[in-house]
Amino acid sequence: MIKITTRTMMGLAVATSLAMPAPVMAQSMDELMAGAQAEGRLSTIALPHSWCNYGEVIAGFKAKYPFLEITELNPDAGSADELEAVRANKGNTGPQAPDVLDIGLSFGPAAQSEGLLQPYKVSTWDTIPDDAKDADGNWYGDYYGVMSFAVNTDLVENVPTSFEDLLKPEYAGMVALAGDPRASNQAILGVMAAGMARGAEPGAASAEAGLQFFKELNEAGNFVPVIGKAGTLAQGTTPIVIQWDYNALSTRDSLAGNPPVEVVVPSDAVLAGVYVQAISAYAPNPNAAKLWMEYLYSDEGQLGWLKGYCHPIRFNDMVARGVIPQELMDALPPAEAYEAAAFPSIDAVNANADGVKAGWDTVVGAAVVE
Repeated sequence: MIKITTRTMMGLAVATSLAMPAPVMAQSMDELMAGAQAEGRLSTIALPHSWCNYGEVIAGFKAKYPFLEITELNPDAGSADELEAVRANKGNTGPQAPDVLDIGLSFGPAAQSEGLLQPYKVSTWDTIPDDAKDADGNWYGDYYGVMSFAVNTDLVENVPTSFEDLLKPEYAGMVALAGDPRASNQAILGVMAAGMARGAEPGAASAEAGLQFFKELNEAGNFVPVIGKAGTLAQGTTPIVIQWDYNALSTRDSLAGNPPVEVVVPSDAVLAGVYVQAISAYAPNPNAAKLWMEYLYSDEGQLGWLKGYCHPIRFNDMVARGVIPQELMDALPPAEAYEAAAFPSIDAVNANADGVKAGWDTVVGAAVVE
């Protein structure tokens, strides 16, 4: 079992606080409820229901706060798309302006530095590891997983166990990323994992090595420039998808053996990735946004993610208090697969992201499409 501990997460160095408004501490639930009721709505973005069990999480929130109308914007958007939606709707008070964000680790400090976030500290703030959150509450870790391969074993006879395996001729026209590496955090870190598999240190070096790997994969005819998801995996368009383990496991469960799916944590790179939550600085419904955060960081919300195979950020605290049902603990992948998990520093994640986004078109030259 992998657990977030101070030592495990030391790589997640918190960005230096900028000149931002003073952080807003957790308000009373009565105040939040009254404010949210007056607003009457909440707009989320980039939350596919199969991702981290968000379908059940959203349903739980709706059941708890039925007075809020929820608008789910662009469920398949990437982290960069989320920030662009905030920029594009700065003066918009309608439902098309996102109130809350769920973004890759590198995008939190970037959005903070651009003034796109407003600080807020949930009531369970102290149980979130210090090095997985901004000290002033602009962004805060929510869950993590490791990069894996989802493999349609109806079409793939020999299941690959490493990134280097993916270069073999038998995987021609089979391998895809689960996003556009110029915009999707999941895809960008898929490139990082490939670079790390070749011995590169996380950061600019992993971007360079990862881009070279995908150049070779593309030239070999093995790379499919289509965003991999459950449908493309099942249909055979992308029989092998490089994606977070929780997404791969959710796909396996949703397909229920038709076709059978095997989920593999590659032996040559076990890359862990943290996602963070934040509230838009221009949120039309700030009280509803805070209420959403309170729900996500409650035991109920955290267990919702765990049901979707995501390790919630408050995992250690909940284990210590004995509030995680044994059946959820038993459903997690074997601990051995996670023992070598690497948590790159935020500087390394940012350097890798910059290198991948800048170099994908010129080095790999494969435009990834839906």
